[in-house]
Amino acid sequence: MSTNAPTTPAPGSDDQAPVQMDKKVVYLIFGSLVAAMFLSSLDQSVVGTALPTIVGDLNAVSHEGWIVTSYLVAIAIVMPVYGKVGDLFGRRWPFLIAIAIFLCGSLGSALSTSFAELVIFRSLQGLGAGGLMILSQAIIADITSARDRGKYMGPMGAIFGVAAVLGPLLGGWFAQGPGWRWCFWLNVPVALTALIISFFALKLPMKHVKKKFDFLGTLFLALATTGIVLVTSWTSIVSGGKYDWSNPWLLGLLIGSIVSLILFIVVELKVEEPLIPLRLFKDSVFSVSVAVAFVVGMTMFAALAYLPTFLQMARDVDPTDSGLLMLPMTIGLMITAVGSGLMITKTGKYRIYPILGMAVTAVGIGWMTQITANMSMILFGAMIFVLGFGMGLVIQTIVIAVQNAVSPSEVGTATSTNNFLREIGAAVGTSVFGTVFTSKLTEKLTDIKSDFPSAGASVDDAAGLTPDKVGALKDVDPEAYNAIVDAYASAMAPSFWYLLPVAIIGFVLSLFLRDRTLSTTSGFEAQSQAEQTAAAKAAVSAVDGVDDPMSELDDDRDDEVGAGTPV
Repeated sequence: MSTNAPTTPAPGSDDQAPVQMDKKVVYLIFGSLVAAMFLSSLDQSVVGTALPTIVGDLNAVSHEGWIVTSYLVAIAIVMPVYGKVGDLFGRRWPFLIAIAIFLCGSLGSALSTSFAELVIFRSLQGLGAGGLMILSQAIIADITSARDRGKYMGPMGAIFGVAAVLGPLLGGWFAQGPGWRWCFWLNVPVALTALIISFFALKLPMKHVKKKFDFLGTLFLALATTGIVLVTSWTSIVSGGKYDWSNPWLLGLLIGSIVSLILFIVVELKVEEPLIPLRLFKDSVFSVSVAVAFVVGMTMFAALAYLPTFLQMARDVDPTDSGLLMLPMTIGLMITAVGSGLMITKTGKYRIYPILGMAVTAVGIGWMTQITANMSMILFGAMIFVLGFGMGLVIQTIVIAVQNAVSPSEVGTATSTNNFLREIGAAVGTSVFGTVFTSKLTEKLTDIKSDFPSAGASVDDAAGLTPDKVGALKDVDPEAYNAIVDAYASAMAPSFWYLLPVAIIGFVLSLFLRDRTLSTTSGFEAQSQAEQTAAAKAAVSAVDGVDDPMSELDDDRDDEVGAGTPV
């Protein structure tokens, strides 16, 4: 790893002193970045298991989905914005601002006295969390070379998986123990520590550019993103399944999202500095990687959304224990995320890992079609271990591939595009899985209602079927209870067949991924070298008084410093 940054500040830097980053400083910064990534990922899932307690305390049972949806909408909207702003103006201050926003949102959420206040502050949390996710990964690209980045990206991928599983566990424990507000109080000391460390240790230069920010493109993408997330959330059983596809308002929202997306593409083709340059998709490594990211979002998050509830239904365990039973997935993900990162640093090759990862993921998804209500938890643990093992080979590897495929000046944009599509994939995958599962469960509950009148209102609405409702029948009518549990498991198992083709498509896509030589200079060094070279050429041209007809071509080549070379 290049541990020393250039000894001269980049042109336009606010820092006049030389920028030095030895290993200790890099590790210190990495620690704060990991903390930021952990917080932003954790808050996507920590509230889920505490929702019944939260809405009960705030008298908002009929609107509980908004606590989750507001956070997801905010994250998805701002991801591309943070990526672009970091590329244009530097990442230090946007990162500090993102932590501060997240911290304020956490404080406000913990102190909320009404449901409306909580939704507002959860949205504020999301506006900060989107920046933490994107800028953490982009800053790693600034201070490390692509060749050495695997040993840093691997742990970050593992942290992402740990947070996804640990969130429901902590949420359930907080709800049952110290109180749901600790879902948010937990963030305060960690975010504050990350803010202090980053303020003093993260010394990246600011940039001064005259390019106009793409406000119109941002508006259309925000509208499209909001529509997509709302549509998928409102049709998902996880969020209460408030609407079905026959609802005209839902269809109108979907059409509006599609129109906004088309307008976004039109704007991106015309503006000088697009929010997401569509030319990036012409690069095969970039386009394949972000397509795989979309598939990973569809498969991983759909499984994570429904498996904890399945455990609560089938095994009659509380939310905390269901989180503990999901730990094999985390262990599998950690092993391969860290291991593949170290191997990428050692060998300089990354292509094989997404291929193996998607193959193992497809096997894991296929195996999940065999789950039953009375299955051994050892067997269940083996299933989700395989699923996590496959995901760990993919999640952060494709981030390295994406970052290495573009010039250092577009690392933030590339990173945000990858994560943005993964989030959209997660929303779509969860909705599709939920729609299929709800349809199958509704059919089975109809039969149960006729056979077991004692089940009553518990089986009237598949989307409203909760572990508490089912658990209440256990002592009243054990036969009805067992019938509902069996119906739940037998409806979920075949639903995984609909995710299997998606995983297979991801595997096929990964076969088209190509290895490129990983850069041995950090993004900051590469940009500085390119800027110094451009400044030197401009000085020579000024002295000679002659315009160099090849200067524009040379500048374009300079912009690509740090991008990988096909192997």
